[in-house]
Amino acid sequence: MTQAASSPANTRPSSLGRNFGRFELLKLLGKSDGSMVWLVLDPQLQQQLMLTLPRVQPVDAAALERWLSQVKQVARLDHPNLVRGVEVDIQEQWPYLAADRARGVTLGEWLTEHPNPSPVEVVRWVCEVLEGLAFAHEAGAAHHDLQLHSLQISESGHIQVMALATASNQGTPTSDPAKRGADHATLVEADTLRAQREAAERDVLACGLLLHQLLSGAAVFDEPDISKALRRLPPFGRELVRLPWNTVHPIPEALRAIANRSTAGQARQRYLSARTFLRALQGWLEAEALGRDGPLELMLDRLRTVGALPALAGLSGRVERLAAMDGHHTEEISRHILRDMALTFELLREVNSAQVQALQASGSAPVLTIRRAIALIGLNGLRQAANGLRQWPGPLSETGAQALRALMDRVRLAGYTAQALRPAGYDAEVVYLVTVLQNLGRLLAQYHFPDEYEQIRVLMRSLPPPADAPKGTAPTPGWRESDASFAVLGIDIEALGSAVARHWGLGDEMLHMIRRLPADLPVRTPDSDIDVLRITASAANEAVDATSGSSAETGDSSAAAIKALRGGDPRQSVAMRYARSLSLTPKIVQEALAAARDALRTGEPIQTAAPREELSPVTESPTVASN
Repeated sequence: MTQAASSPANTRPSSLGRNFGRFELLKLLGKSDGSMVWLVLDPQLQQQLMLTLPRVQPVDAAALERWLSQVKQVARLDHPNLVRGVEVDIQEQWPYLAADRARGVTLGEWLTEHPNPSPVEVVRWVCEVLEGLAFAHEAGAAHHDLQLHSLQISESGHIQVMALATASNQGTPTSDPAKRGADHATLVEADTLRAQREAAERDVLACGLLLHQLLSGAAVFDEPDISKALRRLPPFGRELVRLPWNTVHPIPEALRAIANRSTAGQARQRYLSARTFLRALQGWLEAEALGRDGPLELMLDRLRTVGALPALAGLSGRVERLAAMDGHHTEEISRHILRDMALTFELLREVNSAQVQALQASGSAPVLTIRRAIALIGLNGLRQAANGLRQWPGPLSETGAQALRALMDRVRLAGYTAQALRPAGYDAEVVYLVTVLQNLGRLLAQYHFPDEYEQIRVLMRSLPPPADAPKGTAPTPGWRESDASFAVLGIDIEALGSAVARHWGLGDEMLHMIRRLPADLPVRTPDSDIDVLRITASAANEAVDATSGSSAETGDSSAAAIKALRGGDPRQSVAMRYARSLSLTPKIVQEALAAARDALRTGEPIQTAAPREELSPVTESPTVASN
């Protein structure tokens, strides 16, 4: 671990002798362009302190007074992850902040004695740093010079941020004092708020560099001063930072995505607040602690309190009307229920639970149709399931509700497209549900984590080339969905959907079907009915992604992969990709999308597949093919 800037050194600034006022200088614990930290002995108290000083003396009495005023104000902040200063004063025209050495050593000193911390330990440290910084930022304060020597760690491994606002060149005026007039106060306030926001964003970026340094075991750019390394990143410089592959400890893919997002080349792709960075790392820690079921555990509390999805308005009345229908009209009841994803998911969950499966014959497969679900639980069970749902829009804001409704319509469109694309012999309702369930993680994320899901979409969008880039420079591709969801939530959205589906009682065959085919791999010939259903659902989802306007905005990885294929026209690209497995042509894809749009408008399922060279069911599987 390279710790040069934050390790003990025997040199001292020429303006300081062996003593600094009443303090005896013992050792320089660390220095950067903005600050330095000295271990000193206070003979009056007979105890050691850590003094933080700006690297450069304030230029005049006014600057010195501003430094003292800011540091004293910030020193009053009370948070478990912020060091409380024991003294703020001036000695020989040097302002200083004193902290109690008994509470711990600097992180640089700790790493000298305990090199190569584990990824979990590193993430816990950075989470504690972010907790302290988030509190400070919300109070209008920033650190300005986050370094290993400005972090104090106790014997138990608890991290606190030390010396907020003590770096050189802090406390300079944010507005020209010569300005006069009625708008002067407003201008000063705007300048101050902008400066605070920018300083907070630099603190968060510095945390990203700290995370890289601790995970990789080496300073970024071989530059121990984090502030210097920060100035080499856009928009200040042109260099990029990615976590190396040859780290001391293996770095999980989700954590790697979070680290790389924290120092992304485009500022808008980074974490812009300490809270969002903290949430991503905490999500990863929770998933890591819970092991393979981590994604499920992260959702359980949400599912218990607000359900998987909110039911559409007027559901109770519709269910009562459905229950009044003749018992032989199961098809009609099922068609109405499928329009409401919340009720659809609730029925699948209920009938595939361990209690209901225990009543079924030994060896029976999961329930894959609403028709069979109604037969199992009856109309009274249907009423109870509907009455237990949270009503639209649940806890969502108006904007969040609109985004969820748009996503649900897009998913339903994909379901109807799959019905039109399915080979003969495969049940339309089963194909529809498999296609919808391939989007379960996205639907859950949009409902339960709307702000985070919007961040994921932002990361997936392609970025235009910089203004000073040469003419003809291609846009920067957006992130893959898995990388973006790792970076924002600390988990993969696909894994989240699969974990919830497993929790509902859906077996391994269904879990296989609801995983979309990787967009960057060729589609092989199906070996079973399960493969046919998975391939058909994936083709429908890709066709909708590639032809909808939002795919171009999101930079969805599957859409990008489709459009990268020879042909350019997304319908032709989808047809080419699935030609051998589903006998598709561009015309079939076009007609399927048109039929799906009509079905979305009317709510009527597509019972007849588009005519083509038919594929017979691959294996005898009545449960899957017709359920």
